[in-house]
Amino acid sequence: MKLRIPPRVAPLIVPIAATLFFAWASVGQTLDLRRLRMARGELRTESSAVTEYRDRAVAAAATVSGALALLLDARAARDSAADKPYIVVSIADNRLQLKQGDDVLFETRVATGSGKYLERGSENWKFETPRGRLVVVRKDVNPAWVPPDWHFVEAAQKRKLQAVYLQREVPILVSEGVEIAVSGENVVTRYADGREVPFEIKDGGEIRVGNLLIIPPFGTNQRRYPEVLGVARLYLGDGYAIHGTNNPRSIGQSVSHGCIRVRNEDIETLFRVVPLGTPVYVY
Repeated sequence: MKLRIPPRVAPLIVPIAATLFFAWASVGQTLDLRRLRMARGELRTESSAVTEYRDRAVAAAATVSGALALLLDARAARDSAADKPYIVVSIADNRLQLKQGDDVLFETRVATGSGKYLERGSENWKFETPRGRLVVVRKDVNPAWVPPDWHFVEAAQKRKLQAVYLQREVPILVSEGVEIAVSGENVVTRYADGREVPFEIKDGGEIRVGNLLIIPPFGTNQRRYPEVLGVARLYLGDGYAIHGTNNPRSIGQSVSHGCIRVRNEDIETLFRVVPLGTPVYVY
C-alpha cells in the first residue's frame, strides 16, 4: 500500500528534515569547537564551557522536539482525515488529549517519565516516556504491576542494600533451619519442620534478609503488585502504558519510570471510549 501524503503536510517534510539536520549539526559543531579550543589552550573554565554546551544542547533538543511535533501533527492529520479518534500526549506540558478530527473530546493532566538514570554495574536504565507514534494494543481492568528488575535495584539502592536474585531451585539461607525459597507460585519462608509461610508483598515492602533485598522470580505472586496501576490500563507495547495510579499527587509531574499516568477517574473514561488500535502520539 502506498503512503499518500496530504497536500498540507507535504511542504513540511523538507523543513522538518532540515531542522533535524541543523539541530544535530549544532551539537556536533559545539563539540568540535570545544576540542579545538582545548588543543589551543583557549578553553575557558570547565564550568563555563559546560554551561555553554548545555545551553546549546538544550536549544538543539528543543528544535528537534519541535520538528518531531510537526511530524506527529502531520500523521495525526492523516488519522483525523479518516475521522478516527487518536490520543496526543505532550511530555513538556504533561497533558493528554483525546481528539477526533480537530475536536478535543477529552483532556487531562498526566505524569510522564522522569528522565533519570539508574545504574548497577554494566546494567543501566533511563526512565523516559518514548516519543513517537504508539498504538493501544490491549485494554486491562484492575491490572497487576509486574515490576521489572530495575524496581528492585532502585529499591535496594535507596535502602543501601544489595539486590540479589532468588533462583527457583536455590533457596537463600536465613539462619539454621530457616530459608527463603520458591514453593509453587509463592516465595516463602521455609522452616525446619516443613512449615511454609508466603510473603505478603506490596510496593515499598519488598523481601529483605539482612543486608539483602530479594528479587523474586517472574511468575511468583511476590512479583505481582496489585493496585499500583490503578483501575485500568491501555497497554501500548514494550512495557509502556497509559494507566491509573495509587499516587494521584504525582499527576502533572515528570516522575514516572516511563509510563503515562492519569487519575483513576480519567483512565476509567479513556478505557470506556478508546477502542483498540487507537493511535497515541507522544512528543
